[in-house]
Amino acid sequence: MKKILVIEDNKEVRENIAEILELSNYKVSTAKDGKEGVETALRETPDLVVCDIMMPVLDGYGVLHLLNKHKETAGIPFIFLTAKSEKNDFRKGMEMGADDYITKPFDGIELLNAVEIRLKKAAQLAQSFQHNKTNAGGLSKDHLTGNLPSLLSDEWETYDYSKKTNIYSEGQKPKAVYYVLSGRIKAYRTNNDGKELITQLYNTGDFIGYLPVLEEKNYADNAQVLEDARLMLIPIDAFLQLITRDTQVARQFIKLLSSNMTDKEDMLLNIAYNSLRKKVAYGLVQAGEKFKSGDEGKTIITLSRENLANSMGIATESLIRTLADFKTEKLISIDGHKITLLQEDKLKNLLY
Repeated sequence: MKKILVIEDNKEVRENIAEILELSNYKVSTAKDGKEGVETALRETPDLVVCDIMMPVLDGYGVLHLLNKHKETAGIPFIFLTAKSEKNDFRKGMEMGADDYITKPFDGIELLNAVEIRLKKAAQLAQSFQHNKTNAGGLSKDHLTGNLPSLLSDEWETYDYSKKTNIYSEGQKPKAVYYVLSGRIKAYRTNNDGKELITQLYNTGDFIGYLPVLEEKNYADNAQVLEDARLMLIPIDAFLQLITRDTQVARQFIKLLSSNMTDKEDMLLNIAYNSLRKKVAYGLVQAGEKFKSGDEGKTIITLSRENLANSMGIATESLIRTLADFKTEKLISIDGHKITLLQEDKLKNLLY
């Protein structure tokens, strides 16, 4: 039975949360303030902590800070609970290492889903690290060939993620490097108005989340599954050893970084300077190169209209109108959600 510690100064809220969790077969401990919560966590080592931010004696930020200083509690999944919804509070919590953030008022399903997801991810990471440790870290010289996929073999655990599952969120600390065995992933950011901009699209064979690990920074964007995917989780320590022990491996990741930087620079220039038609044409070609499928040399794109628009930095309605124009001009064909590129060269070289 998983142990959960609830730290909340409001007695009614605290007891309500405890009751919901106990009904879901969790063993629950409670604390009425941050100081008592830290003492309880150090004494009982719970599997997860749900903690309010605004509390007397010691607030939630202080609780997380102190728990991170102790080896036995530093890796415990931590969910902030607060009545405040300002983005700055969210960002501060994530930068300190929180795993999730629930805003009051909330319903029981929302709480249970957050708890279940965080416990599941913690279990996955624990299994990955244990398996890696058992296999001597997967760092034998036989695997350090400079061919990146060959490093993966069966040294680390793989997990299935369903569509729309969040892999990580902006501001979180990296806990692993991901390798896409199958499926599609998008990386994106949102502005203060909630508008989404896709910053990167990932396909089978891509590595995800290695830049923040190399820079020792928190994630600068979010990653979400576009279609059911299978990912391999590479423990951070093992990943860093891989790229420091073999110059060929390090050189390949430098090439990946350089390529990604060039792609993002081209994307930003396209968004900033091109006409709507050229933005859409560029975006279609890029999506086609990334997710190319189809027979007889045809490129078929199956991304949703919304995701396509977000990758181009335009409104979905503008994309739909432009796609209709391209269809009339026989540059593309449309069959339901599928877009087939008929004249890629013309799309690449539109004059206006």
